[in-house]
Amino acid sequence: MQRAASLRHQDKAPAEPSPADGALTRAKQGDQTAFAELVREYQAMVYSLARNFVRDAAIAEDLAQEVFLHLFRNLAAIESPAHLKFWLRKVTSHRCIDFSRKQKAQGAKTSVSLDEAPEPVSIFDMPDSMMRSTIRRFVATLPEKPRLVVTLRYQEDLDPMEIAEILEMPLNTVKSHLRRSLAILKEKVTRSFGTEF
Repeated sequence: MQRAASLRHQDKAPAEPSPADGALTRAKQGDQTAFAELVREYQAMVYSLARNFVRDAAIAEDLAQEVFLHLFRNLAAIESPAHLKFWLRKVTSHRCIDFSRKQKAQGAKTSVSLDEAPEPVSIFDMPDSMMRSTIRRFVATLPEKPRLVVTLRYQEDLDPMEIAEILEMPLNTVKSHLRRSLAILKEKVTRSFGTEF
């Protein structure tokens, strides 16, 4: 399935060529400077995805470092720049879920400070900062897989099919997570503000 997914992603023409496109070939040949270029190109995406899931900057940095170390060890398996982006999102998503499960197994309480919580990509335009803070808090209360699905959909702007490929789950499960999560968020906003979005 991963090979098929990577081929589908290769069919999509990028909006503009990435400066890291040539770096992939050089990095696979052992050029460490080229690998550093790849890290610079994709570190914001990996970190942001982890940060919006775990809600802790230091932990997100550690997870991102693990992802890039894993990439270094598996660079030969990367087929194209599109496959690299897909692979990084997939590995980051799985590392986030693994981290969450370890936290639950250790009995750690996950709490989110509104001051520390990053702002997710908004589902709609929210000029009201109180509304933004509330939505961030509500998204943080979603269970791990639905939270990751919502993050990939609205932060990474992926369509449900891409999310299904990355998380290796059926498309209908992704759509179900999105539908239920948005219904939960809508209900919470309605209860908090007396208005629907």
